[in-house]
Amino acid sequence: MALIITDECINCDVCEPECPNDAISQGVEIYVIDPRKCTECVGHFDKPQCVEVCPVDCIPVNPDVVESPEQLLMKYAALMAAKAEAATSDRSR
Repeated sequence: MALIITDECINCDVCEPECPNDAISQGVEIYVIDPRKCTECVGHFDKPQCVEVCPVDCIPVNPDVVESPEQLLMKYAALMAAKAEAATSDRSR
C-alpha cells in the first residue's frame, strides 16, 4: 500500500527529504505522496522513513491504494530501473 499525508500535516518539511523515491512533494495546502512512487520504503529501509520522522503522526496507509509487499518490491525495482535508465541517458548527452 502507498502512504498518504492527512490534513493534520503541519508542513514541517521533514518528510520530503527522507523519501528515497522522491514521492513526497509540497501540495496546495499540505505535503502529498505520489502513490505511483511510494513503496513504503520497501527496497530501501525496513520502515517508511516519512512515518519515522513525522512529528504529528499524519502519514497512514492509503486505503485507496492497496498493494502487497511483493507489488511494492516490483514497484521499487521498476523505479530503480527507470532511475538508472535516466542517469545513463543523461551521461550520454
